[in-house]
Amino acid sequence: VQLQASGGGLVQAGDSLRLSCAASGRTFSNYVMGWFRQAPGKEREFVSAITWSLGRQYYADSVKGRFTISRDNAKNTVYLQMDNLKADDTAVYYCGAGESIAVIRSTGMIPYWGQGTQVTVSS
Repeated sequence: VQLQASGGGLVQAGDSLRLSCAASGRTFSNYVMGWFRQAPGKEREFVSAITWSLGRQYYADSVKGRFTISRDNAKNTVYLQMDNLKADDTAVYYCGAGESIAVIRSTGMIPYWGQGTQVTVSS
């Protein structure tokens, strides 16, 4: 099982980035895919999630209205479109997969993780 995250970079405040998380090695059709971030000195936090089957979306309050999560079933890939980026969005972003939104929100119980991708927003 592999989750491959990509798309990070260095941008200015107000810019946009799109992160991708490609899944392989098993079927995730009954799973919830999530994005998380961890800033220096802080704990990893939930950002957004989407149910693979129905596409139901969840967002942290801090990104609601600025970030959009989506998935491409044919490509087994989940995306995080990040618009109007702020300096506070600077972090390493991770994708993860779990059996339910409860597992995703618990963070520590997530069974599958991708490697991180760095997002740096300069103000």
